[in-house]
Amino acid sequence: MARYAYAPLSVEDNARRGGPRSSRYHQQAAEDEESDRIVNERMPMCVGFCVLLAIVFVLSRTSGPGASAPLPADPNDAVTGSTGTGIRSNPVSNLPPVVTAQNSAIASTSASATSCPPPPLPCPACTTSTSTSNSNSCEGLVDPSTIDMGTLRAAALKATPPHIIECSAATANSSQDACHLPSSTRYAALGQKGATLWMTGCSGAGKTTIATVLEDTLIKKYGKHVYRLDGDNLRTGLNRDLTFSEADRAESVRRTGEIATLFADSGVITLVGLISPYRGDRDEVRKRHEEQGIPFYEIFLDVPVEELKKRDPKGQYARVESGELKHFTCIDDPYEEPLKPEITLKTHELKIEESADMLFKMLERDGILEGAPKLSPPGLPNPDGDEIVDLHVPDHLKIERKQEAETLPKVLITDIDLNWLQVIGEGWASPLKGFMREGTLLETIHFNSILVDPFNVTGNANKHERQTNFNDFSEHQPPQRVSMSVPITLSCTSFTKEAIEKSPRNKRDVALVTQMGETVAILRDAEVYNNRKEEIVTRMFGAIDMEHPYIHHIYSGGDYLIGGEIELLDRIKYNDGLDKWRKTANELMAEFQEKGADTVYAFQTRNPTHAGHAYLMRSAGEDLKKQGYQNPVLWLSPLGGWTKSDDVPLDVRVKQHEEVLEAGTTHPGGLDPATTVMAIWPSPMVYAGPTEVQFHAKSRRSAGASYFVVGRDPAGMKGSSMAVAHKDDDLYDGDHGRYVLQNSPGIGGMKMLSFVKVMYDTKDNVMKIPDDARPDDFISISGTKMRLLARNGAVPCSATDIPTDLVEANCIPRGFMVPEGWQGVVDYYKNVNDAERWIPWSRPVVEAPACHRTVPNGKFGSTSFYLKHKEIESFWHDIPIRPTGEKAEIINFVVEIPMYMTAKMEVQKELAGNVITQDTNKDGSPRYYTYGTPFFNYGLIPQTWEDPTLISPQGNGGDNDPLDVMEIGSGPLKMGSINPCKILGSLELIDEGETDHKIICIVLTDPDASRINSMADLDIVKPGTTDKLVDWLKRYKTSDGKPENSLAQDTPTTVNEALAIIEETHGRWRDLCGHGTSSSSYIKGAEKFWLTSPG
Repeated sequence: MARYAYAPLSVEDNARRGGPRSSRYHQQAAEDEESDRIVNERMPMCVGFCVLLAIVFVLSRTSGPGASAPLPADPNDAVTGSTGTGIRSNPVSNLPPVVTAQNSAIASTSASATSCPPPPLPCPACTTSTSTSNSNSCEGLVDPSTIDMGTLRAAALKATPPHIIECSAATANSSQDACHLPSSTRYAALGQKGATLWMTGCSGAGKTTIATVLEDTLIKKYGKHVYRLDGDNLRTGLNRDLTFSEADRAESVRRTGEIATLFADSGVITLVGLISPYRGDRDEVRKRHEEQGIPFYEIFLDVPVEELKKRDPKGQYARVESGELKHFTCIDDPYEEPLKPEITLKTHELKIEESADMLFKMLERDGILEGAPKLSPPGLPNPDGDEIVDLHVPDHLKIERKQEAETLPKVLITDIDLNWLQVIGEGWASPLKGFMREGTLLETIHFNSILVDPFNVTGNANKHERQTNFNDFSEHQPPQRVSMSVPITLSCTSFTKEAIEKSPRNKRDVALVTQMGETVAILRDAEVYNNRKEEIVTRMFGAIDMEHPYIHHIYSGGDYLIGGEIELLDRIKYNDGLDKWRKTANELMAEFQEKGADTVYAFQTRNPTHAGHAYLMRSAGEDLKKQGYQNPVLWLSPLGGWTKSDDVPLDVRVKQHEEVLEAGTTHPGGLDPATTVMAIWPSPMVYAGPTEVQFHAKSRRSAGASYFVVGRDPAGMKGSSMAVAHKDDDLYDGDHGRYVLQNSPGIGGMKMLSFVKVMYDTKDNVMKIPDDARPDDFISISGTKMRLLARNGAVPCSATDIPTDLVEANCIPRGFMVPEGWQGVVDYYKNVNDAERWIPWSRPVVEAPACHRTVPNGKFGSTSFYLKHKEIESFWHDIPIRPTGEKAEIINFVVEIPMYMTAKMEVQKELAGNVITQDTNKDGSPRYYTYGTPFFNYGLIPQTWEDPTLISPQGNGGDNDPLDVMEIGSGPLKMGSINPCKILGSLELIDEGETDHKIICIVLTDPDASRINSMADLDIVKPGTTDKLVDWLKRYKTSDGKPENSLAQDTPTTVNEALAIIEETHGRWRDLCGHGTSSSSYIKGAEKFWLTSPG
């Protein structure tokens, strides 16, 4: 094939703009514009002659036996160069003396009509003389053999500013982002970032092959936009005018680099496969990418020449050996290896797929395959929804927010709600920022996912943080689907709903208060909607079983749900000795980074970890290393939230896991602490099978896990005797959970690692996959068998003689579990009924909010708790009814239940000292109010008693208790404190056929005490308080499934009427204690009362 030379630029673009004339070839023209005019005038004639000469020359060289041998077709995969030294030379020095032209009409002029010599001699160089020349001469024409195209290009590029200003929004030396769609928006819409992978290496190293496999994977399996640039598509257009000279090679690299920059800037993952032998050229491409903020990866395919000669896919190395090809790159033309490539691929040592996978993992590690900015450490995934969620109030705002919370309506949250609050606030349910609003809930229960728009691509940013509007739908759906399979809701009663709706604030902000009265969070812009329990249960569980523990929990909730975004006023702590293992999602991700993890796999536990589990976890790590990961880190992830009553307690599991880590690799049941992180996952367990396991996986992803180990029947349980279809049998098929998880919407790049069946090898004393060649050497140790052995206190078996019937021998193989861990499990199962000893799940351990003059005993919140006074023997009998010297309307008020606390505490009539204890339900469990957060302090008036024999006009006897008090001051009072309190009136509750008077008062120390002297004053100073009291007394048991109470009258009594009730009950108490005229011996039940105090 003939060699071609190309005419240089006729006039420098920079000169046309009036800028400095820098080309040394036109210095004369710069000094004399007249010369320019003459040159331009005569140029067409010269060009015409040159075209004619070119045609003649080409015809002479491409016909007959003297024609030149063809050159290699690809100037980019090129194998030849102009020199063997690497020193840049004249790019046309090896070309025939041919002149080309653009004007074909002039080219038809006969060569004989000119004074130019005929071919093959070149036309003499045209000059820029200022004198008038003969029109038939060659003066002013250009001889291409004297033109250095590389120098011309270099000069033109040097004279061109690096950034041409295209719009007024951009400034000098800045990028054109101001004039185009921002890259962040583009990438978010595309779901990927642009990047260039520049594969360089000798011919035959595998650039095209590896790029093709990677392109195939990214497009077909992951739906990414990818394009491959190599000689096959570059030489047909963009670079077809280039030869194999060093200067043209440099130009090829420059052009390809510019195209790659534009492609990558548009969001395309661009795979470039060029030999690109010169380091400086590649470095210029890198620099161009860096200037534009575009990721650039230099991939060096490092293969020995001898290996390349063996491969020789195009037969070129053979031609070099035969002497047919000269100046072949990497043989007799230089190749400058990269000094610091991002990745070096020794493709002679790797399979093609392994090389492609290394590049894939690099892209995955750096977040190129995601459209969002990289928020997590390298190798770890972004949280779901591409948002880091941490809803703790900053330290500098805590005091302000806590003060605000004191002024807000109070919403009661249960301990299960507290678990969910922790899940939300610490980022485990990313991108959720609060309890679900109605629209979010509907998406969750119907699609197991939600649509989000974190970068406002479709105008739907913060969609889930706005009030649900069923009459206003977005024209375009949010672009990103995020896994969200489990409803995270907060239920409330009509009492709380009305309190929110009547809130005087423009925004319906509320304070979230625990059962023990601690304000833990603010919920913003509350959205209250109907709690459609049946719809939630049927969609969530796909099963009908009214004794399913979490289904029961849902049905026991209030009739309304509250949605809204939350702010945690402080870190949620449980003070149970396990808080050191509780880490936020962000803290956990930082710990993975500290360990140098390039991927994380999570293993959830609800049982002690035995050697079978350890084998599976270690094997998973080894498998990940085989996939190319250097440092996979295991996340041992015990579930910490609510669990059903027969599950292994949290503290038993965590302490057993501590022993597993302590044993390390010295025991087959141990785990290497150097590559393992243990952290409690705070979520409750809802036992929803395939629906729930999706949330388990998604939540671990939000803390940095890319792999989730999943076994048979994840998150399942057996149906109860009330189950419609699966009585006492698995509610869900054991294989369904894994199947659904693999195919669930919004799961993204989360990958699953499945369990395999392992058994105990009696020969090797380890748990492993059974060997089919010796089945008799393996025994199965099921969870049921393990629990039975633990209850029986099984001891270690002989290391050399392991029986097949472990239960009969009452021994446990030594390699089954870390010894110290096994002892902890045995201890639990032998003392399983000692409920107060164990921590079943994450529930706050708090100190009783007791008066400093009292002595708490036992565990507050449990039936073991009781409160004694330091100085007074009996709260009931030894405290006078009134403070000494006070008026009749001032009484002593003993606090049993401080304001906002729902734990039902009361003075015990039958216990010595009449101590204050936790009231219990019929099943013996601690009793709590569930109707809402009490807005009053509750207690008793000492030395009073409502006599069952005293019959009211409605025919009801007294409730056999001291007279109850509801104090409506401004804040909580201490439990067991004795407070002078001003009587305002009373309400007469009819509770299960008994009269139960409630005295209404306000403590004298309250800021409003001087202004409130009656119930009428109360409603003036604190409007609506009486209505709230009436509602509470009538309905507070309805949230427990009981019928409404009634009142003798809805109108409170006067102060005097209330004083009359107090005096009557005080007289009855005197009779009860033997201080009056009557004896208590005739009162049924009174014989068990503790009445022996000095009072």
